[in-house]
Amino acid sequence: MTSPKLLIPLRVLELGPSFGKLVTGTRHVAGGLDMDACRVQLVTKLMDAAGEARRLASNEERGAALAALCSQVWLDAWDEMVAAVTDKLVQRINGRLEAEAFAVRMPRRLWRHLLPDGPETRALAGRLGAAGARLVPALDALEVNAGRVLDATVRERGALEEWQQALSVAARRLEEAWILLEEEVERELREWEELAERVSRWRKPMWPVVVVGIPALALATWLGLVLGGYLAPPAWLEWIWQALS
Repeated sequence: MTSPKLLIPLRVLELGPSFGKLVTGTRHVAGGLDMDACRVQLVTKLMDAAGEARRLASNEERGAALAALCSQVWLDAWDEMVAAVTDKLVQRINGRLEAEAFAVRMPRRLWRHLLPDGPETRALAGRLGAAGARLVPALDALEVNAGRVLDATVRERGALEEWQQALSVAARRLEEAWILLEEEVERELREWEELAERVSRWRKPMWPVVVVGIPALALATWLGLVLGGYLAPPAWLEWIWQALS
């Protein structure tokens, strides 16, 4: 007869099928920005964590196995991926703005302040990271179920099944978060593209030409009339002529 106090074996499911398009890719290149490396980075980190959880579970290190897939591991993987996407996005924005500014010969002092600075980069990362908001409740449920399965006996198989289900739900929510992230990247690129187009329409201001050119033209016209004999030269001009002759 099975002892009711015997802990149920901890079985970690394969997460790949639940990750869906995170594994296969969405075939959507958000605004032309290739983020496949970032996607693979995210999936690899969590699959490695699942592999480590299986190893620990096979060694009957139950608590460590559950900790290997705790919510913080998922959040850290998400944050690392968001940071990588933000870096790629900022590089794309900087390159686009610099190219347009160079094409229209905009002075460096004017276009440098258009580039994303530290606060703007952090705000950008925050907007991208917000795509993972729907992941948080799934991770909260994962933590609750991990606590229940920690000491679950063979008569509490439901606790193990609920934990496994929570893992699958978290993986599906992560897939959804990635798709939302792609949409947010596309929206961000559209907004920065509008700024780049405004830069491309920049032209050197005409007021320096007007301020300097009109007086110079008037002086040249007056001098031409004097030299042509149409106007009497002023005394100071006659004195200069006499001094030079």
